[in-house]
Amino acid sequence: MSARPRPLPFDPIGEARRHWDERWAGGAAMAAATSIMRAQQIVLHAVDEALRPHELTFARYEALVLLAFSRQGSLPLGKMGERLMIHPTSVTNIVDRLEQQGLVTRVRHPTDRRTTLCQITASGREVVEAATAAVTQVDFGIVGLSERQIENLTAMIGRIRLAHDDYIGPSPDVSGRRPR
Repeated sequence: MSARPRPLPFDPIGEARRHWDERWAGGAAMAAATSIMRAQQIVLHAVDEALRPHELTFARYEALVLLAFSRQGSLPLGKMGERLMIHPTSVTNIVDRLEQQGLVTRVRHPTDRRTTLCQITASGREVVEAATAAVTQVDFGIVGLSERQIENLTAMIGRIRLAHDDYIGPSPDVSGRRPR
């Protein structure tokens, strides 16, 4: 495991906000954005540490989960990129690595010769189950909040995503479900 830096004796984001507010407007937004980015680093570190024994990165884990969720255990590479919200080159790199690990295979689409499917293997299903147990054991790095606070956080971030056209539709409620 990689060493975590020692905690600072003060909140550097709070200190930055104090300086920011002395010079410019928008200190609250700067502190919120910086807090989100720092929290992302912390969460990613916790998830990466949980996934390391399974020889997965978060990107490869997400791809395996996506395939495990699919009805047939396979998806076209283009659809994977859309759902994972990543560039086609990144999908290719992720699938290449998962294929080298024996966790997925590439197969021809049964009705469209131009399309290649990525299919999860039995080993991939085993690894995704074990990796999921590992990341849920560390609560995906989201610690220090109640279940209700986690739901509220997800809803608030969902509103930011919606305002930036990350997806189309009504903002999710606190459970992450879209209103009907």
